[in-house]
Amino acid sequence: MAAIAESATLAVDAKAKALKAAGESVIGFGAGEPDFATPDHIVEAAVAACRDVRSHRYSPAAGLPELRAAIARKTMRDSGFEVSPANVVVTNGGKHAIYNAITALIDPGDEVLLPSPYWTTYPEPVALAGGSTVVLATDETTGFRVTIDQLDAAVTDRTKALIFVSPSNPTGAIYTPEQVEAIGRWALERGIWVITDEIYEHLTYDGAVFSSMPTLVPELAERCIVVNGVAKTYAMTGWRVGWMIAPADVVTATSNFQSHTTSNVANVSQYAALAALEGGLDDVKRFREAFDRRRVRMVDMLNDIDGVVCLRPEGAFYAFPSFRQVLGSTIRGRRITTTLDLAAVVLDEAKVAMVPGEAFGAPGFARFSFALADEDIEEGLRRLASLLAERV
Repeated sequence: MAAIAESATLAVDAKAKALKAAGESVIGFGAGEPDFATPDHIVEAAVAACRDVRSHRYSPAAGLPELRAAIARKTMRDSGFEVSPANVVVTNGGKHAIYNAITALIDPGDEVLLPSPYWTTYPEPVALAGGSTVVLATDETTGFRVTIDQLDAAVTDRTKALIFVSPSNPTGAIYTPEQVEAIGRWALERGIWVITDEIYEHLTYDGAVFSSMPTLVPELAERCIVVNGVAKTYAMTGWRVGWMIAPADVVTATSNFQSHTTSNVANVSQYAALAALEGGLDDVKRFREAFDRRRVRMVDMLNDIDGVVCLRPEGAFYAFPSFRQVLGSTIRGRRITTTLDLAAVVLDEAKVAMVPGEAFGAPGFARFSFALADEDIEEGLRRLASLLAERV
C-alpha cells in the first residue's frame, strides 16, 4: 500500500478546497465532477428508500436484484450489448469496479497494456495485484488514440489485459466504431482480456459516436469486463454506485471477494441508481448541452493563450491542452521546467487549480475539467492567461 500514489486529481481538488475554506478565491479545474445537482426524482427515490426498513438491512453483495436487472436493460438500451443480470456486480463507484476487475484478472508478473494519457487510477490496482503496467504513449498526431501497430509492438507472452477507454479521461478522445472493432478483434485473436471503461458513454459531441467493444465484437464477451456507473451521466459522483459486467466466473469471484471487503453497496444509493437508470435521459441531454457549450468556450480561450495548444475533445468533460511551449520560462521569479512546476505556480499565484499531465502519463500537458459553471471557466482562464502573459 505504501507504494500506491495518492490520486492526483483528488489531491488537487483537496488543495483547492482547502484554499477556498481559508478564504481564497480559487477556481478549481481539477476534479471530474459535474456541478449540477442530482436530478430531483433520483433524490426523492433515495428519500423513500431511507424510510423503507428493507434499506436498513444487508442486501446481496453483488447488488440489489432489481438494480442488476435495470443495469442489464440499460446496457442493451444504450450500447446494444445483451447481458443477463447474473453478469452484473454493483460496486462502490466505477473506481471500485476497476479494482475488482484487476484483482480478479491479474496475477504477479502479468502485464497490462495501458494507452496514455490515462486516468490516474488505472496503474495503481495493477501494481497492488503484483502486475506491471505497459504504457503506450499517444499524442495529438493520432488524436490521442492507440494504434494496432503500437499494440502489436507492446504485447508479450506475459500480457494479460488491455485497459481501453472511449470516451477518454483525460483527453476526451473517442475511437471510431471501426477502430473499436479492430482493437477488439486484435485482443480476441491474441487471447487478451479487455477492461473497457464506458463511464462517459453519454457525453459525446460534434457527431462523435460511442461504441461498446463487446457489441461490435460479440465473441470477445467471454474475455471482456465492462465498467460503468451513474456518477458522470446523472451527476451522482457522491452516491458511489458503479458496476462491472463480466463473464460468470469473474462475477462469482468478484461477488465472493466483495462479500469480504465491502459487503453490499449502500442500499439507499442503490435505489437512487435504480431511479436514475429507469428515469430516462432527459436530464442527461440537458447536462450534455451545457457541457458542450462550456467545452467550446474553454478550448477557444485556451487556444487564445500564447504558448498553449488544445485539441477540441469529442467526449467526456475535459480539455487536455499542451503547455510544452511554456516550459523553460520563468513566471514571477519561478522557473517552469515541468507541468508539475506550472500547476504549482498557477495555483499559488493565480489561485487556479489544474491537474498536471504527469498524473496521466503525459508530461507537458494538463487536464482542465469543464464540468463547472460558465462564469468560473471564464474567470479561471482569464487568470491563467494573465499569469502566463508575464512569463519570460
